[in-house]
Amino acid sequence: MTTTEAASETALLTAADLLRLDAEGVRGELVRGELCETMPAGQRHGKIVANLAIELGGFVKRERLGTVVCSDSGVWLERDPDTVREPDLAFTSVQRLPLGAEADGYAEVVPDLVVEVASPTDSRRSAHDKARMWLSHGVRLVWVVHPRRRAVDVHRPDRPVETIIGSGALDGFDVLAGFTCPLSEIFGPESQPPGA
Repeated sequence: MTTTEAASETALLTAADLLRLDAEGVRGELVRGELCETMPAGQRHGKIVANLAIELGGFVKRERLGTVVCSDSGVWLERDPDTVREPDLAFTSVQRLPLGAEADGYAEVVPDLVVEVASPTDSRRSAHDKARMWLSHGVRLVWVVHPRRRAVDVHRPDRPVETIIGSGALDGFDVLAGFTCPLSEIFGPESQPPGA
């Protein structure tokens, strides 16, 4: 192997490279210049993201509080080497991003709220680490949704993680004052065995 080949194998990618790869059908995130490819997470995952988008998006739009975006819009968190993460759902307040403001490429404004729906292959530890990463970049509230457990871990700066289960409800706290959403609206009814 030549020196040039070795250098190209270890070359870090940029946010511009990630955009180009996305246009070529490669889906993923960039973590300190390294591509982390992502795969479709399945119907349950998509349904939960859609349910949350309806609840959260409706509230935010009605109150004109900011912008809600779904997973295909990445957030540029670090440069040189670049980190671009892709939350399943994100809310950015009008204080951080005026209504109607749009940009080509990745958002450079950190959201106020990030929602991550754990895929079947995600460990609770990796989901927790990702939530802490979001908080370290200025996100004020992270909801990590665990579909199989029908639970949501709530992460806020300088507070212990709170887990909501059963008949509990999500709360927007001071990030989305007045927003609440029962978990049943996110997960849907619990499946019943045939003949029950």
